[in-house]
Amino acid sequence: MTLNERIARPGPKKILALDGGGIRGMISVEVLAGIEKILRDKHENDKLVLADWFDFFAGTSTGAIIATCLALGMSSDEIRQFYLSSGEDMFDKASIFSRYTQNKYEDHKLAGKLREVFGAETTLGSNKLKTLLMMVMRNVSTDSPWPVSNNPGAKYNRLDRNDCNLKLPLWQLVRASTAAPVYFPPEVVKIGSHEFVFVDGGITTYNNPSFQSFLMATAEPYNLNWPAGEDKLLIVSIGTGTSPEANKDLKPDEMNIIYNASSIPSALMYAALNEQDFLCRTFGNCLAGDPLDREVGDMIGRKGPAMPKLFTYLRYNAELTRQGLDALGLTDIEPEDVQKLDSTDHIKELQRVGRAVVEKKLRREHFAAFK
Repeated sequence: MTLNERIARPGPKKILALDGGGIRGMISVEVLAGIEKILRDKHENDKLVLADWFDFFAGTSTGAIIATCLALGMSSDEIRQFYLSSGEDMFDKASIFSRYTQNKYEDHKLAGKLREVFGAETTLGSNKLKTLLMMVMRNVSTDSPWPVSNNPGAKYNRLDRNDCNLKLPLWQLVRASTAAPVYFPPEVVKIGSHEFVFVDGGITTYNNPSFQSFLMATAEPYNLNWPAGEDKLLIVSIGTGTSPEANKDLKPDEMNIIYNASSIPSALMYAALNEQDFLCRTFGNCLAGDPLDREVGDMIGRKGPAMPKLFTYLRYNAELTRQGLDALGLTDIEPEDVQKLDSTDHIKELQRVGRAVVEKKLRREHFAAFK
């Protein structure tokens, strides 16, 4: 099936959206493995991969890496092995001087790994991509978020354009989406006759790209025009963990330049993912998701401004606090070991968090209404 055939085929459409979060993407990978197993059992096909079932993958930062792997048809185990074998290499420490003046990590090994896995010559328009793919980055040159996709109907994907996005190297777009300020250098991408500087899409309102993926699927300017409805559209959103108590003991005089430089990316990511999540629970029929806060709760079964709801929505995430880890049965894992974006020494613990989310929160009935 070609991408155009997949876009146009009748029946319900299914979207999978993946948050940013650095090496905590390992949590998402384990949740994906749980979803893949449910679908394999449901279809009695132990070779099924998520690209066989989902029509559209969206991701930001580490979520862009995972979404691209999925769109290329990789299994959850293949993505797991990629993170296990390359996680530490992706966070290659810069020189001491660079760490204090520019970035904590070099990007050479990460860029090399992306070229190796995705192919140096593979473009965003490659027929290797089995589904729709959207990744989010921030264009520093234009001071704007850029949700870039391989949607053949998109304005800037027309092949007769000099600045056609489909001609861009796939690995470089993923690298741009992962260029978290403070952590990695920005990525310069030549588009047509212009060079643009890009950084991590987590520094936008789309660190959780779930609601933006809904808009891309249904809003007229994007030219997909998929029908909305609880039985017509499923959005599954997977997080990389939250840390609402990470700074509970912080004192005002500790908020210096160095602290702010290192904490602002995480603060923006949390605010962005929370807003996108709330929008999806408000306009979608939420069947799964932890409470957002003490005021709105989890929104399961609650009304919104659009009734009936515009899609079915599932959200899987973990709270990486002492209380949250204890609730998952992970009393031996220290919160600070799994809260940082660069906790490469604790990948095994992050795996355990993801597997606990699968055990405690993932249910077969969540997917029952969609074939």
